[in-house]
Amino acid sequence: MTTQLPSTLIDRSFRERIILVGVVLPGMDPDDLDLSLDELESLVATAGADVVGRIIQRRGAPDPATFIGSGKTEELHQQCLVLDVDTVVFDHNLSPAQQRNLQRLLGRTAIDRTAVILDIFAQNASTPEGKAQVELAILRYRLPRLRGRGQGFSQQAGGIGTRGPGETQLEVDRRRLVRRMHQLEKELRHVTKTRETQRAQRQRGRRREVTLVGYTNAGKSTLLNAVTEAGVPAADRLFETLDPRTRQLALPGGEVILLTDTVGFVAKLPHELVEAFRSTLDSVRLADLLIHVVDASAADPEAQLEAVRVVLREIGADEVPELLVINKADAAPDEAKMLEFTHDGSVTISAASGTGIDDLLETLGDRLRTQDRIVALRIPHARGDIVAAAHREGDVVETHHDDDATTLHVVLDGPSRARFQEFEVAG
Repeated sequence: MTTQLPSTLIDRSFRERIILVGVVLPGMDPDDLDLSLDELESLVATAGADVVGRIIQRRGAPDPATFIGSGKTEELHQQCLVLDVDTVVFDHNLSPAQQRNLQRLLGRTAIDRTAVILDIFAQNASTPEGKAQVELAILRYRLPRLRGRGQGFSQQAGGIGTRGPGETQLEVDRRRLVRRMHQLEKELRHVTKTRETQRAQRQRGRRREVTLVGYTNAGKSTLLNAVTEAGVPAADRLFETLDPRTRQLALPGGEVILLTDTVGFVAKLPHELVEAFRSTLDSVRLADLLIHVVDASAADPEAQLEAVRVVLREIGADEVPELLVINKADAAPDEAKMLEFTHDGSVTISAASGTGIDDLLETLGDRLRTQDRIVALRIPHARGDIVAAAHREGDVVETHHDDDATTLHVVLDGPSRARFQEFEVAG
């Protein structure tokens, strides 16, 4: 793959000045909007800009032309002049027409939350697959917004919402743009086939697959490092991990599993990103068990849990068994205890300090064993071929020898277990 995101658009000599806009619509809790704007401010900071103000409005329904109406748009324009604002960011999805109207009336870039998240992904993509996925998501988002973009956006010097494919590429006709999307989809289908082949090879080894999921910055990569010494980057930064990382993990009972870290989720995760990253997220959908990591110190952990589960439903992974892990308990002990009380069967840890890791591994092993029984096989010494086959087909966790036979305790799935039925004995 040769997908490239122009570095000239990512390195800027100034920091954009941003004003945030939020609207309280019927049925919305104003406190929820405040939390959402706090998170949007964190997203903007991650993208490399500074928030210098907020405007909040109550409306019965979004205005079709500008989302906030003509009066509020004029008030916003005045605030932009007073605060020397470069870009206005809405916490709500803007239609292409609303975005064009706002930019014309405000005289500056107007984008939505989706554009900010796409921008962060464009900055963090490092592998060929990740770059292709991000570019595809950006093109899907921008395609309906091409009309009238060229003049205004060419003056923005690569601010938030303009990263990824260069503006020259985005100003070409739709036919070329669609061809580029088809090319990226073809490349990603090839990656998917390769990943499926690798997964089939792993299946022959009968390694159980466990995937870490959770809200962005919940501590999944830190946990992966704590239990596998993986040494992967684990900065306190939103969307630090975009590409899946898989490591072997030996559990206390002797089983060896594959543990995969995935991209973090966020509230209102853009549909374009979910679709583009669908092949990467197959590790979630096809896992034997999900370790759902939640940050006990977050402003609203329950809302983050639900946001993750919304994405799990969207990718068809909501039926995969889940083990809830409450992380950062050292930073928020009272909140961690409350979460543990309300979520039966959860495990409380601090991935950074190592507290609770042993309990987590014990619980993980127990949960996996309830899903896939450990079978006892008593194999005569003369049948070394069967012993070798058991090691190939399953995960041998215990071995005993006596005068007549070798007894193996081995994890076997249904088809493999049937092949060894004549050698199976009680416990």
